[in-house]
Amino acid sequence: MKTIKVSLQTKIFGLVLILSLILILLLTGFYSYMESKQIEENKGRLALEISRTVSYIPTIIDAFKSDDPSITIEPIAEKIRKETGAEFVVIGNKDGVRYSHPEKTKLGRKMTGGDNDRALTKGEYYVSKAKGTLGPSIRGKSPIFNKQGEIIGIVSVGFLLEDVNQQITDNIRRVLIVSLFALFISLIGSILLGRNIRRDTMGLEPYEIATLYKEKNAVLHSVKEGILAINQGGYITMMNQQAKELLQLQGTVRNRKVDGLFPSNYLYEVLKTGISQTDKEMVWNDKTVIVNCTPIMDGKIGIKGVVASFRDKTEIEQMINTISEVKRYSEDLRAQTHEFTNKLYFLLGLLQLGEYNEAIEMIQGETQALQFQNSVVFKQIQDTKIQAILLGKLGKASEKKINFEINTDSYLEAMPVHIKLSNLIVILGNLIDNAFEAVYRSKDPVVKFFATDIGSDIIFEVSDNGKGFDEAEIPLLFERGYSSKMGTAPRGFGLSNAEQAVLELNGMIEAQSNSESGAIFTVYIPKNAQGDEMVG
Repeated sequence: MKTIKVSLQTKIFGLVLILSLILILLLTGFYSYMESKQIEENKGRLALEISRTVSYIPTIIDAFKSDDPSITIEPIAEKIRKETGAEFVVIGNKDGVRYSHPEKTKLGRKMTGGDNDRALTKGEYYVSKAKGTLGPSIRGKSPIFNKQGEIIGIVSVGFLLEDVNQQITDNIRRVLIVSLFALFISLIGSILLGRNIRRDTMGLEPYEIATLYKEKNAVLHSVKEGILAINQGGYITMMNQQAKELLQLQGTVRNRKVDGLFPSNYLYEVLKTGISQTDKEMVWNDKTVIVNCTPIMDGKIGIKGVVASFRDKTEIEQMINTISEVKRYSEDLRAQTHEFTNKLYFLLGLLQLGEYNEAIEMIQGETQALQFQNSVVFKQIQDTKIQAILLGKLGKASEKKINFEINTDSYLEAMPVHIKLSNLIVILGNLIDNAFEAVYRSKDPVVKFFATDIGSDIIFEVSDNGKGFDEAEIPLLFERGYSSKMGTAPRGFGLSNAEQAVLELNGMIEAQSNSESGAIFTVYIPKNAQGDEMVG
């Protein structure tokens, strides 16, 4: 089912509209109810007070003694009615016969409504609702007492319910006008709020922000570099898992001060100047870290924070070394191709000169040598990566006139998945090339290679008949930059890189030498990734 996506501004507008309407309806209904009750109570109270006041007027009380009380009572009642705004002020005797009424034709007749008993019999003051000659009304009833305390009559002051309801309606109409104005203001406010939020979110809808947040988290956790961000106060707002691992941190670091967790000089410098810092080196936890810092800019407030990406320089160096070894491996393959091309040209020359016997002897000799080498390389060594490395080195040895022998007792199955091609190139490439350099100036240069995976370890052994090295040099062989060879070119990295690659695989490397037999380097790599079992 297709989901209809509604913009944030529309949601806010709709929500405010619905809430405002519900609130206005509830308040209007409640106010109308309370207002109607209040108006009725006020009118009833006013009617009762007027009737009570009228019942105390001495002139009216004395008029009851006259032969025609209405002559005195009616003008007073009408004046009071007009002054107070009441619909009627009716005064009657104890039998309910009217002495006053707005309509003079009703004088002398009995009062209607049937609500006079409480005043005439019990002497009570009260408010009632009843239908009289003028229509339904709210009435205030008060008894009239003579000087002896006897009930001699009744006063009924009333307001028509029709007028009361009209007043209630007018009040509600005014409330609705104010409510509609409030609704209009709330709608304008919702529009402005929606625009402000949209501006703050750079025009993105909530679902787009959620998508960006998920993508940001995926990117942060997929990159190899450590990434952290700080705000203007130097507090960490974001850090990915790679950064925690590199900085050796545990748990959450959000809203913690960056000082003490990471060298912050470059971060604060960027925060102050707004100028990016690129490829800066710093030392942290015995590691050399390459740092890049970029300011987070806000058009209104300027620099809002800083994002820093960093990576262990050792990893970068290892990557460069691996690329260098791959390049060397490619050169070895080109050397093999070049050597084979030279032999083909030589064979072509013999054929053109008619030296067929010599050509046949050469082909037979090369065939026998290749068959012998290929028998070991392709039949006893099952891993294609090792095969490719050895073929390249065989070509390079042929070009340098070095006898590169692969021990016939060598045997290898396919390498475990945790041993990558880059590891093998660095380890075997450096050891074999180092051996080639050691025997390059020998009269009969020989380099031997042996490999086996019998047992829990994979074992590689490279030996040469060069001049070897002193026993005192063994601890220095794997130090970066150390070399016993003369020359101006940078040296002393091959064995160091090889040892580093072996250690990454939880293996070990040994070196042996004497002045008579040359040097022997042996590598032990566990078949399992954890390296729980090692040859000691």
